[in-house]
Amino acid sequence: MARSPRTPDPGRRPIPAAIAVVIRAQHVLLVRRANPPDAGRWGFPGGKIDFGESIEQAAQRELLEETGVRGEARQVFTAVDAFDHALSGELRQHFLLVAVLCRYLGGEPAGGDDALDAQWFPLDALDASDLALSHDVARVAREGARLARTPGAITPGGSRPP
Repeated sequence: MARSPRTPDPGRRPIPAAIAVVIRAQHVLLVRRANPPDAGRWGFPGGKIDFGESIEQAAQRELLEETGVRGEARQVFTAVDAFDHALSGELRQHFLLVAVLCRYLGGEPAGGDDALDAQWFPLDALDASDLALSHDVARVAREGARLARTPGAITPGGSRPP
């Protein structure tokens, strides 16, 4: 039976990936993505989970590789779908991004690995229309900030980012 170009192969599965949500002094750490999905857009540092690696380990590793920032994984708190479509509309990749709230330990953000840039953004600026964010970044950042402020949850570290 022939498939439409929009119908994914039933043998394919979403690719699990971890994203690091780092909140520091009412700012969130984001990277400008170099690769699909969402190349050129701002999103959380993250990437595929390696075989034998925990979600938390993957989040910490990707955070360091993409930003030079060290963090401590504290809590898995949500998941987001990320779809990479060809111009034809065909689904090329489907990632399942597992968000991990991380406590800032140190380091100055700089784009590395497959991130073009890394910067701290004020949480209240995430809804600006001129900021090219990946899908659900503002919502996930606000949820992470709320968890970071919750008694018994992690405490954001450090002072106001530069």
